[in-house]
Amino acid sequence: MKNVKVVAFDCDGVMFDTAQANRIYYSHILQHFGRPALTEEQFRFVHMHTVHESVAYLFPEENTLEAAHVFRQTMDYRKYLSYLTVEPQLVSLLDKLRPRIKTAIATNRTNTMEQLLAEFDLDGYFDLVVTSSDVQKPKPHPDALFKIIDHFGHAPHQVIYIGDSQVDELAARAAKMPLVAYRNRELAAEYHIDSLGELEELLEL
Repeated sequence: MKNVKVVAFDCDGVMFDTAQANRIYYSHILQHFGRPALTEEQFRFVHMHTVHESVAYLFPEENTLEAAHVFRQTMDYRKYLSYLTVEPQLVSLLDKLRPRIKTAIATNRTNTMEQLLAEFDLDGYFDLVVTSSDVQKPKPHPDALFKIIDHFGHAPHQVIYIGDSQVDELAARAAKMPLVAYRNRELAAEYHIDSLGELEELLEL
């Protein structure tokens, strides 16, 4: 870990606890079309995937899918920001990383990331933010991580990725980037941590 030049973060479940916000957001879409609230199985899917993939998963019928996308675009995501909480020790970690170690985000979010960072005064903490809108294929494809590698010009082993889901594991493996699994012992990873403070110790900050 002494040769790490860049620390890249997933957003949902790593930087923020977004579980409640995601449940309410997607449940509102389902309920608008007279369907039950989000199930646990559905939640596990939408937690990891892009909003486009998630809506397609929730509305497999072609005629309803288009209407669901149209309705989603009328929703004001700011209404859901109050249901998010910043993960403990995130700001402390970012303060200690910068400027010696570069910071990045690789997320399957689309157009809500900028709004989210601004709401929590985090928009000046990252050298690069890569969303699913910035790449051809979202995670589990490694495109977002390749974009980070190319941007900073470092070898994959000099960049670590902090993720909490299977799509993060698959993306990191495909990019040959070390994965730090956050609060998920089921993932195959080089390191497992249960708090972001543990990363400070691993990096000897």
